[in-house]
Amino acid sequence: MSKTTDNTPDKAPDEEASRPSSFIHDIIEEDRRTGKNDGRVQTRFPPEPNGYLHIGHAKSICLNFGLALEYGGKCNLRFDDTNPLKEEQEYIDSITTDVHWLGFDWEDRLFYASDYFGQLYEWAVQLIKAGKAYVDHLTADEIREYRGTLTEPGKESPYRNRSVEENLALFEQMKNGELEDGECVLRAKIDMVSPNLNMRDPVMYRILHAEHPRTGDKWCIYPMYDWAHGQSDSIEGITHSICTLEFEDHRPLYDWFVEQLGIHAPQQIEFARLNLTHTVLSKRRLIRLVKEGYVSGWDDPRMPTISGIRRRGYPPAAIRDFCDRIGVARANSTVDIQLLEHCVRQDLNLHAPRVMGVLDPLRVVIENYPDDLVEEMDAINNPEDPEMGARKVPFSKVLYIEREDFMEDPPKKFYRLAPGREVRLRYAYFITCTDVIKDENGEVIELRCTYDPETRGGDAPDGRRVKATLHWVSARHALEAEVRLYDHLFIDPFPAGDDLENELNPDSLEVLTHCYVEPSLADANHGDRFQFERQGYFNVDLDSTPENLVFNRTVPLRDTWAKIQQQAK
Repeated sequence: MSKTTDNTPDKAPDEEASRPSSFIHDIIEEDRRTGKNDGRVQTRFPPEPNGYLHIGHAKSICLNFGLALEYGGKCNLRFDDTNPLKEEQEYIDSITTDVHWLGFDWEDRLFYASDYFGQLYEWAVQLIKAGKAYVDHLTADEIREYRGTLTEPGKESPYRNRSVEENLALFEQMKNGELEDGECVLRAKIDMVSPNLNMRDPVMYRILHAEHPRTGDKWCIYPMYDWAHGQSDSIEGITHSICTLEFEDHRPLYDWFVEQLGIHAPQQIEFARLNLTHTVLSKRRLIRLVKEGYVSGWDDPRMPTISGIRRRGYPPAAIRDFCDRIGVARANSTVDIQLLEHCVRQDLNLHAPRVMGVLDPLRVVIENYPDDLVEEMDAINNPEDPEMGARKVPFSKVLYIEREDFMEDPPKKFYRLAPGREVRLRYAYFITCTDVIKDENGEVIELRCTYDPETRGGDAPDGRRVKATLHWVSARHALEAEVRLYDHLFIDPFPAGDDLENELNPDSLEVLTHCYVEPSLADANHGDRFQFERQGYFNVDLDSTPENLVFNRTVPLRDTWAKIQQQAK
């Protein structure tokens, strides 16, 4: 049976009219029209390797790589690895895996800010010689105090007017490891009364006697993000440096550095970051969820990390579709998670094979069916894609159906199985319940039924109709499985993520054991996605083995977003 495995991104559109419209597209179109950068488009995705990527990063990945594809340009993957205290190879490996999984390729353009440490140091020396940077011995608290506030101007450090020679000597001592951590910093000399706090002599370098994952102990001074980022963009020839809205106030500093150095000046463009209901995307809060054991790890299927949603069974094409639909804007807003789930359903509906699985089994014995007979029923793999063909599903005397598909004393609008009532078994026969077997506590443990052999395939030759069709599995052939039902991690649609004890959804995970699935799933591999008929979409979890099958529910079948959109029309 074919499974959903396509990771290929959509090709760049050939027609100008087919391109999505956004203010970023407008900027690029104008740049190309005027010949800026010779019409070249070069973007980059620059994660810090201090955690796992989440769905918000997916938006940035799709945007940066997508723009390069649309305009025949290139997109670099660059790790801004400027803080050795928080960076790990594990994070680097996970990020490269995530970008590839989303369907994008940086080809030979994998870079690190640490690649440029030597050049950044030389440029810092250049600024010192130009009287634009100085070594400051104020403590971190004193720098914060001298910086001022939004309503009060800052004041100059007493070390601000050191001579160029003294600054060069001190900076050399910093680089050579002759000074202690925190003893001093290198700051840009800009304007301590600027209304923009980022321009009030920002720190460029701090002393950290820490081993770097890539450069080892070669350096004991490390550049701050604002100093490394823009200059790294410049070195790589980036034309459009696209970042989230919180960096808007940093743009004057970004521009100031490249102007003072007289180097290639990329254009920084800010867009609103993704906010999603029932979700927190703060790296600090996600780290807390992992470190304090609220989830099983970064790839817990309840996590909004790309590794988490991949393990849950979200297809990469659905993530790209979601990012296309929400687009890019200048103003912050929150997207309903139901739209993301809608995109997942849309993709899986087209590509996921249908199978039958019973999550809460109730035993059914068909009394007039031959004891040793096993029939092979023809089952459609996906009605949305005839090319996926059909499979054979074994049928025998003893079956399992969903417990919720039977009621002994049903209400008026309950059309499924009940005593004396006839229903259709999917792809098989009409059956009628004739007897109900209970245990000593009065719980129903088995149903006795009869079948009409003239209804093979699920239709009656006399034209009679039934009001319900049930899924089932043959007890003799069924595979036992564990099924994990996932729901939103947070109860509140707009969680703060600080009071985890009260904000987390206690029902975000329900583990069902002794479930049964049809035998065609015996050869299913990790990550394979299926629709369990009438249940939802599921995929094979990493914990699954041939001896102990484990499935994650990706999303239920019910599509609330589609109903919302239909009502809005």
